[in-house]
Amino acid sequence: MKNILLLTDFSENSWNAIAYAVKFFEKSACTFYLFHVVPVSSIKADDLPYMDSKDFIENTVSKPAKKQLRTLLKRISEQFPVNNKHHFFTLSDHDFFIESIRNQVDEKQIDLIVMGTKGASGLKKVIVGSNATDVIKKVKCTTLVVPEKAQFTNLDDIVFPTDYYLTYGVNMLKPIYDILNHHSASLQVLHITNTPEELNMGQQDNKDVLKDFFGRFKTKFYNIINKKVEDGIACFVQSRDIKLITMVAKNLNYFQRILFHSKVEEITYHTRIPFLVLHDRKG
Repeated sequence: MKNILLLTDFSENSWNAIAYAVKFFEKSACTFYLFHVVPVSSIKADDLPYMDSKDFIENTVSKPAKKQLRTLLKRISEQFPVNNKHHFFTLSDHDFFIESIRNQVDEKQIDLIVMGTKGASGLKKVIVGSNATDVIKKVKCTTLVVPEKAQFTNLDDIVFPTDYYLTYGVNMLKPIYDILNHHSASLQVLHITNTPEELNMGQQDNKDVLKDFFGRFKTKFYNIINKKVEDGIACFVQSRDIKLITMVAKNLNYFQRILFHSKVEEITYHTRIPFLVLHDRKG
């Protein structure tokens, strides 16, 4: 049974992520926690009455959030057929955003966080918004980031960009393994370099680990030469019917350049292809 935390701010963007997750895990036994956080910063000290501040927060923040969560739960039941493998619970909190999520991850033993994202508009276009950025950087839990236009279809091919410099543990790679197993998908391991180069001994060892771990699945290894990692991935994704991009949070060379650069005007996949960001959680 997987424990999945579905973050929601009650926007259509977050609804899209929830809908994606329900379909994504259609064949898996899951406990879904619909979770809404009202950040502490959203209520100014001047807004709180001198007395009974707890009652004030309960009436003006907690109760409306709980009501919206019940409405969201009803929407799920109306739009998706009954699945005996799925169980839903609602949670709300009034706290610091990241700290609240960390607490739920620990208390509910969350395996995966799912959240929607919508890039900023105008000159400061980015792949993911600030909340998603904070979650995948600061919460040590594998996170599925679902962009605003993503629609779930059969996962035929997923891509795993890597420079082979990281040592991959079983806990880190298991989410990819489970996806390949449940969706009968193939894995494309993508290595991008500026110039032709041979892998050093450590890199080759890490590549061999991937070959062994994913040996039972359709796995292909690609080496692409491109001056920019983000451009190489964009070309690869757009030239194939890639449905999911997976990456390791600790692999900063790839992770930051793909998700947190500001020039995305020509990277059209960022509004429709989800990212699965892996964290190495021991224990």
